[in-house]
Amino acid sequence: MLLRAIEREDLPWLWEHHNDYEVDTLVNDGPPEPQSLARLEADFDRDTGEGGRDGTRFAIETAGILIGRCELFDFDEVARNCKLGISLSKEYWGQGFGREAVDVLLDYAFAKRNLEKVHLDVLEDNERAIRAYEACGFKEEGRLRRHAWHEGAYKDLVVMGVLRSEWKDAPQAEREAEGRTGRSS
Repeated sequence: MLLRAIEREDLPWLWEHHNDYEVDTLVNDGPPEPQSLARLEADFDRDTGEGGRDGTRFAIETAGILIGRCELFDFDEVARNCKLGISLSKEYWGQGFGREAVDVLLDYAFAKRNLEKVHLDVLEDNERAIRAYEACGFKEEGRLRRHAWHEGAYKDLVVMGVLRSEWKDAPQAEREAEGRTGRSS
């Protein structure tokens, strides 16, 4: 598995992915909203036209195939924390790719960016994601009760976080047990 910069040739895949109803409703806590390929391309061109670095948005690739995207965002430079987001193509769910990508992002956040905490929120009934986050060291910190309107019902948003000290201890033992280093190549 490899995390790399998002390239212009990835945009048709991302456009399809963003407009997949099942994926969108699990990633976003609001109603699904379509996105045109033209708008996605315009946003990409505007962002790349500004120059500089690509930031912390990554394409997730395995065996040369784009299977998802992930990112760190909403950085708080004073409190040394940020939010994490990830989305995988449905055919790759449940195979450990998401967990591996999250582990690589956490290594980057804690070892390279010197953050103290990474946090996220997830719909209460997205049990697959919650299990994967827990396997990476995230703990439930609270709930925003009936915060999201999803599939015809109000649902809780589970707020999860992992501190640098928790990640360093728990996932390291798991990585060693699985023979992984937590880094992609």
